[in-house]
Amino acid sequence: APSLKIVSRHGVGYDAVDVGALNARKIPLAIVGDVNSGSVAEHAMMLILAASHRLVRADQSVRSGNWGWRNKLEASEVAGKRLLIVGYGRIGRNLARMATAFGMEVVAHDPYLEKAGWPEGSVKPASEFNAALASADVVSLHVPKPDRPVLGADELAMLKKGAIIINTARGGLVDEAALAAALTSGQVGAIGFDVFDDEPPAASHPLTGFDQAILTPHNAALTVECGERMAVQSVQNVLDFFAGRLDAGLIVNKDKI
Repeated sequence: APSLKIVSRHGVGYDAVDVGALNARKIPLAIVGDVNSGSVAEHAMMLILAASHRLVRADQSVRSGNWGWRNKLEASEVAGKRLLIVGYGRIGRNLARMATAFGMEVVAHDPYLEKAGWPEGSVKPASEFNAALASADVVSLHVPKPDRPVLGADELAMLKKGAIIINTARGGLVDEAALAAALTSGQVGAIGFDVFDDEPPAASHPLTGFDQAILTPHNAALTVECGERMAVQSVQNVLDFFAGRLDAGLIVNKDKI
């Protein structure tokens, strides 16, 4: 594509884009900005509720005729539970607002934001990550893909027995093999995952064998409304670029072009 001038992502993630190749040609890579944070936060809140109330097991009990499952009292309320949000950007803040409305006690861990200045009137920062894990009933992840899992076997062992883990951010944030072992042992009570190391996951993926796992196909942002906003904004970025008014905050590689 010798005439290529700009790449505009239909979304905010750019894992599939060869940024280095764009940098070498000084071609900007634009993302759509804050158009999907509400959709993803809603999805995360849905997964928290579904995992807490063991929604898959409840649904299966009706379909299989096992009406008596309800008497096991496996479902749990979220009100009064502590939610640890790891990564307190736009999605994390939207989720905090929703979870607070459900009566959850919300804390957030974000060392980068703490250095920059914690937002006034916001939820309590949890500076010490290991201590925050140990006190959390639910952990929801909202950070970029790391070099190593945020939650590996050691971190999973620090959780309260029966804790719930939610991941609507990126595959690789949780060691999936260690997570399967923790679900088997009961160390982790339930999960809600929208993302996986390999997508789509294989039919034999270890997490698909657990009925206390709510699994969705990386569609947290794929609502009708969000799809429209992403489409409009991604095209607007191209128009703005050629008009010389593209918001620098939407350019991923602005320091390289």
